[in-house]
Amino acid sequence: MILEKNLFGEVKGNKSYVIKFIFILFFCLLLLFLLYSIIPTLLIRIGGIGITKKMKRKNGIALTFDDGPNPKYTLELLDLLKQYGIQATFFVVGRKVVQNPEIIKRMHQDGHTIGIHHFNHISSWILSPFHLRKQLKMTEKVIIDCTNERVSFYRPPWGHFNIFTPMLSKRFNIIMWSHIFGDWKVENCKHTLLDQLRTATTPGSILLLHDCGETMGADENAPEYMIKNLEIFLDECKKQGTTFITLKDI
Repeated sequence: MILEKNLFGEVKGNKSYVIKFIFILFFCLLLLFLLYSIIPTLLIRIGGIGITKKMKRKNGIALTFDDGPNPKYTLELLDLLKQYGIQATFFVVGRKVVQNPEIIKRMHQDGHTIGIHHFNHISSWILSPFHLRKQLKMTEKVIIDCTNERVSFYRPPWGHFNIFTPMLSKRFNIIMWSHIFGDWKVENCKHTLLDQLRTATTPGSILLLHDCGETMGADENAPEYMIKNLEIFLDECKKQGTTFITLKDI
C-alpha cells in the first residue's frame, strides 16, 4: 500500500486517526468516571442503599450541621442551642477540628453528637480508595482525641459517594437528610430559609444546615444569617412543643 504524504512529510489521514483516538479515550475516561462516582451516588441516594435520609422513629426532628467547626459561628450556634436546650449533630471537617479542638470538646460536653465530614472538604468523586479511607481514619482519630468517644456517624461532603464508599465506611452510619435549604448562600438565608424551616417539622425529619461558610461555593458570612433565622424558628418550635433529637436517638 502506498501512503501519500503532504509537504511536511506527514501521512495523510493520520490527523483523523488521532482525533478518533482522543475521542475514544475521552469517552472511556468519562465512562470510568461515571461508573466510579456519579452512578454509585445516584444508586445509593435514590435507592436509599445503606444510608439514612429520614429517621424511622417519629419522636422528633434532628438538626444537623456540616462544614465546621468555625471559631465564630459554631460558638454562636452552640450558645443558641444551649439556650433552647437542644442537642444537635455536627458533621465536622477534620482539618478544622485540629485547628479548633476546644470547640469540639464543648460540643461533646454539651451533649451534641459529632460525625465525620472528611478531613478536608473534598468530594469522594475524586478520591481513590486509599485516600477516601485516609480521610475517614484521620477525621475519626482527631474527633476521638477530643471526645474519647467512638465515632458512629458519617456524611460525605456534598453527599457524594464513589463505588468504594459502602465498603470503606461500613463501620459508620451514613446520614443524609430529608431537608436541605441552600443556607450556604446569604440570599437564600434572607429570603427563603425561615419559610423552608417552618415546613420541615414532620417528625422523623433530618434537617441539614451549615455552620461554616468557608467551603467552595458558599458565602463566608452565610452562617450569620442562618443562625438569625434558626433562632426565630427555634422560638416558634418551643411555643409549638416541637421535639428535637440527635442521631444517637434514631
